[in-house]
Amino acid sequence: MSFKAKWNRDKLAKKREKGFRGYPVATVAFYGPDDKRASKVSVGIIPAEGSDVAEVERWNSDTSDVRNDAGIVEAVLCFVELHGAKTIVGVDRIIGCPHEEGLDYPEGQACQKCSYWAGRDRWSGVVTQG
Repeated sequence: MSFKAKWNRDKLAKKREKGFRGYPVATVAFYGPDDKRASKVSVGIIPAEGSDVAEVERWNSDTSDVRNDAGIVEAVLCFVELHGAKTIVGVDRIIGCPHEEGLDYPEGQACQKCSYWAGRDRWSGVVTQG
């Protein structure tokens, strides 16, 4: 990983670790075909308490882990700054399949491309059904 990639990743992590600092809030979520490589990051902006997500941006990579991709992490930071987010929330792990239910595969079914996540709790990673 390049120095710039590590610096950007650490900057994002430090902002997340500061806790709630006010609105707008940026939500950052990582997705991947398994729990090892994040192939997608999704960032949403919640402008005020009680409001829905107003802006969403997604970045994908077929080859790199988006958490370690200097260009993608820099773009995430720019998006967050562009929208004036005072708080960043999220977890530093992959929380599910990068494909979207209802768009990339049928509602109520498991993704055919990401068998790792079938029957698995996306927050704990524990297999919940066989």
